[in-house]
Amino acid sequence: MDFDSWTRYWDEHGTHEAGGADDPRERRYVVSMYPYPSGDLHMGHGEVYPIGDAIARYARLRGANVLHPIGWDSFGLPAENAAVRRGLDARAWTYANIDTQAEGFRRLGISVDPRTRLHTSDPEYYRWNQWLFLRMYERGLAYRAEAPVNWCPVDRTVLANEQVVRGHCERCGAEVTQRSLTQWFFRITAYARRLLDDMTQLEAGWPAEVLAMQRNWIGYAEDTGTYRLRDWLVSRQRYWGTPIPIIHCGRCGEVPVPDEALPVRLPDEGYDLRPPDGRSPLASAEHWVHVSCPACAGDARRDTDTMDTFVDSSWYFLRYPDPSYVDGPANPAGIDRWLPVDHYVGGRGHATAHLLYARFMTKVLHDLGLLPFTEPFRRLTTPGQVTMNGKAMSKTLGNVVNLGDQLDRHGPDAVRVTMLFAGAPEDDIDWADVAPAAAVKWLARVERLVESVESVESVGPAATSDETTRRAVHRLIADVTGLMERTRLNVAIARLMELTTLLARADIPDRDGVEALLRMLACVAPFTAEECWARLGHPPPVLAAGWPDADPALLTEEAVTCVVQVDGRVRDRLSVPPGITDADLRVLALRSERVRQAIDGAAVRRVVVKAPKVVNIVT
Repeated sequence: MDFDSWTRYWDEHGTHEAGGADDPRERRYVVSMYPYPSGDLHMGHGEVYPIGDAIARYARLRGANVLHPIGWDSFGLPAENAAVRRGLDARAWTYANIDTQAEGFRRLGISVDPRTRLHTSDPEYYRWNQWLFLRMYERGLAYRAEAPVNWCPVDRTVLANEQVVRGHCERCGAEVTQRSLTQWFFRITAYARRLLDDMTQLEAGWPAEVLAMQRNWIGYAEDTGTYRLRDWLVSRQRYWGTPIPIIHCGRCGEVPVPDEALPVRLPDEGYDLRPPDGRSPLASAEHWVHVSCPACAGDARRDTDTMDTFVDSSWYFLRYPDPSYVDGPANPAGIDRWLPVDHYVGGRGHATAHLLYARFMTKVLHDLGLLPFTEPFRRLTTPGQVTMNGKAMSKTLGNVVNLGDQLDRHGPDAVRVTMLFAGAPEDDIDWADVAPAAAVKWLARVERLVESVESVESVGPAATSDETTRRAVHRLIADVTGLMERTRLNVAIARLMELTTLLARADIPDRDGVEALLRMLACVAPFTAEECWARLGHPPPVLAAGWPDADPALLTEEAVTCVVQVDGRVRDRLSVPPGITDADLRVLALRSERVRQAIDGAAVRRVVVKAPKVVNIVT
């Protein structure tokens, strides 16, 4: 199969683009946590993004106008460290990786709207980080204070509490020390009560485990009125991040950068990523640091810290509907049309960091009058981790499985199906326990079904399948529909496999059943579905055909005729459900008027029941 020809078709025809403001269809906004551009896609991407993609494709097939965006969390310490190790520019390294990952998503068939693409390291984006910082500063929600902080001696930067794992830096593994530094904080503690109380809005759509983790992290003692939660430390002593928009003046003190002077851009040159005196990299850019005070025009200095990248991700989903909007962080028309997010997909490891910060920032923006809602994500799915032989994949352990190699070997559909079929979305997947070859075989069986329909129709009109097959097909359509609604993707695939077997065993190729299979298959194996749909003579894309409807008349249980004998002679025939129990069938047989006449008052010695087809009564 020429996978690339289908990605070109989708790109050229805007197959996955959301409809405009005049589109009358129900709107659905599906977002997967945006990736960090560390290089080519890894196996974790191979799990998370097919889950979000299946959700988005299902919504499209159900007739919704779907916004399924993509962006990159492109600031951060790994890029800076990589630049140091390789002698490269952090910006060049980052954007080269973004291009590599974008091609990886394209190969995997992820159905994103390319018009939504954003990068948090673009000045057009981080300008609004700075704007939001200033609005919070004006309201006392951003403040600077001396405090003991976690310090990584290798990465030479401050770490938030959630970035310290058992006393070590989560990034490099170095033992974390304590320092007293003057740092910037966001006053998240001012929202602690609301972050707890508003969880009632999330109980229907969020995993109970994630809510419990947040409740425990925030903490609350009723008797003392205190919380475990501490204010969000947002200062970072590194280059590759959003510059903090504050100027320090000896006469005026802290002076906000005027809105019209935003963005405060990172210097392109003249800085040292690892200054020998231990200063922040930005502090070494003397030409950038020295400025005039906006208030008194005297000599002043820029703040040389950058923001935690969790600031970038605390609101990015608000900008996707219009990433080029210039009059604010998010276009109000896009907010009204798409937000809040209908379904958010991302790991539960973000429960006490990103997910908590996104909830906090949403409430802040609501209080600023910019949002009409207080919770960002209606429904949350948290994929598990992909491991190898029970251990996290790492180059150190030598157990890394390369996603690109798997795509080359098995094809994108087989990799997607393997990931989705391995377990419930929340379960961890051990790649050593799964078999992409099995997915390859199943998809080949689907293609053979299409060949059988083509073969029969080449010599005459297609015949109609028997009633039993049609009923079984429609019951499976109903099953798969219910499973997709509950995001039970692995069980939905199992039912699609059952449907494939059913159709393959039918005496007559059932075109309607095969077409229903392909339309549902488009959620999890879009290339195979598209190719087979076209081979049956339909114009692409298969998404336009919509989700198959189960005929209610075919979902009711078909009646079975039960023969009732009295002393070896047939006395009655009863119409009964196929699933009737022996006990219920015995009662029905003995109540039959014809049976009672045949017994004629004699004692019943024995009743032999073989539900649902035979009852023998011996008098």
